[in-house]
Amino acid sequence: MPVTRGFTGRRRPVDREGRLPPGQHDVGDGWPVLTAEAEPHLRPEQVSVTLDGLVATATTWSLAELQALPHSTYAGDIHCVTSWSKLGTRFTGVSLDVLLEAAGPLERATHVVAESVTGYTTNLPLEHVTGGRAWVVWDHEGRPLPPEHGGPLRLLVPHLYFWKSAKWVSRIELTDVDRPGFWERYGYHDLGDPWTEQRYVGDA
Repeated sequence: MPVTRGFTGRRRPVDREGRLPPGQHDVGDGWPVLTAEAEPHLRPEQVSVTLDGLVATATTWSLAELQALPHSTYAGDIHCVTSWSKLGTRFTGVSLDVLLEAAGPLERATHVVAESVTGYTTNLPLEHVTGGRAWVVWDHEGRPLPPEHGGPLRLLVPHLYFWKSAKWVSRIELTDVDRPGFWERYGYHDLGDPWTEQRYVGDA
């Protein structure tokens, strides 16, 4: 996972006790920009997210329609498989629970595949994106999410390594099989739990 841009920033006091998973370090105010693909240039009016696959009603929302839904803020930490963590950060968006309620998952749905406008994909168990554990976000620290960090829209699944939080997300497909995504096909772990260091296939 190459670093495409650097990062700078003044470190701020953060209580790190119990918040850094094994093998991680706190990057402070900044955070690296990492991507597997070229950064797309999207205007807000070009952005939408489709929820389809094993659902009762496949549904597409524009950015404006997403922002009109009840939204919430995640305030917490994020962790990258490349060993950096950013503590005490905030993202605002719409919970995946809200979108799933509208689309109506079928009983046999067990997994999701998140897809970017670039074609990047990543797979997640359905149980890891429900119950207030995942969002589609457009705001970071009170400002529009910048393109280099996945704006205008990205998936946010903060309890897993950050490659699971697909940038520039455009489609979330429900499936009844665990279909590996981009990095998973290259040997990354299917789940990616930072606290048990599930970085690669075969990790606990």
